[in-house]
Amino acid sequence: MNKISSRMLATKPSANSAVSGRARVLKAEGRDIISLAIGEPDFDTPAHIIEAANKAMAEGKTRYTNVDGTAELKAAIQRKFKVENGLDFASDQIVVSTGAKQVIFNVLLATVDPGDEVIIPAPYWVSYPEMTRIADGTPVIVNGAAENGFKVTAQALEAAITDKSRWLILNSPCNPSGAVYTADELSGLADVLLKYPQVGILSDDIYEHIIFGGQKFTSIIAVEPKLAERTVAVNGVSKAYCMTGWRLGYGGGPADIMREVRKLQSQSTSCASSISQAGALAALEGPQDCLVTNREAFCRRRDLLMPLLAEAGLSCRKPDGAFYVLAGCSDFLGTKSPAGVAVETDVDLAKVILEEAGVATVPGTAFGAPGFLRLSYAVDDEMLKQAVARIAGLCRSLTR
Repeated sequence: MNKISSRMLATKPSANSAVSGRARVLKAEGRDIISLAIGEPDFDTPAHIIEAANKAMAEGKTRYTNVDGTAELKAAIQRKFKVENGLDFASDQIVVSTGAKQVIFNVLLATVDPGDEVIIPAPYWVSYPEMTRIADGTPVIVNGAAENGFKVTAQALEAAITDKSRWLILNSPCNPSGAVYTADELSGLADVLLKYPQVGILSDDIYEHIIFGGQKFTSIIAVEPKLAERTVAVNGVSKAYCMTGWRLGYGGGPADIMREVRKLQSQSTSCASSISQAGALAALEGPQDCLVTNREAFCRRRDLLMPLLAEAGLSCRKPDGAFYVLAGCSDFLGTKSPAGVAVETDVDLAKVILEEAGVATVPGTAFGAPGFLRLSYAVDDEMLKQAVARIAGLCRSLTR
């Protein structure tokens, strides 16, 4: 048998990828499957971005770029941070990577030693704990209670900090809950963090432009500039500009940290795709109409979805951003499906909904939120209605 490292034996595959993979298998078998599991907008990449990529290819811009990105794209990212977020980053503080995911991963690999702790508010994106473990760190999960909008309080954060704490990962708007931290809430967290200079902040801002109800995105650095020297702001073009497959993200942070991220990237992936970089430049510098129209569509879908889920018996808090909802499913646990499958956990329920109702969802357990299901509403209105109708029918058919 081939030897597998202990690091990889301890690493779980992504729950999102596993569910989506099973849904694709069922589709290939001829099953009618609706996926509410995928974390990507269903809208096409805007035409001007595609045109910019085509132009770059036609002009022969198909070679390696600098490891950390083209000068033009980095300058555009600097302008974006300054204009939209009030953040000043020098060029050597910016790194362009193959997705925001790589930026987070590289920061952890570059800065975490065995025994270092990474504080992760729950519910959390599935990859944060696994990335931490791969980097030989220890995930410290802090619960953001549903009654507090799935957000951690300053008191809970302070209780989790030890002399081994190295990072706090902050994701707002949040995947999977859609929670958005207000400036006042961030200020409370910042007051705690100022007491502990060894704790850095990884601010995952990838859903920055998908916030509803007039609420504005706020960066923790903008709230408390003193934290800038130990904060890495992570972003990308995947969600806002419907460019998930382009794999293009970026980060801005302290020069010494980003230098190590650049070094690590030079020995792993090297530069991001030159064509994707050309597209990202057009995204950041070109028309921004899609940000408004897409946000309005997601908001409409959220408002369509909430009463349908309530009618199905799934309890939900109304998300303030992103395009996910956490639906409480505890009332349906301890039952049996029409096919006789025992439904004891949210993991069981998600499997039954997929196999027997033809709808892919992700169990909340994968996000540190047992007793919930995560549903993405990045699908069109009619498909959303069909999916919830199927879920409701399945839930009604469960027996005790």
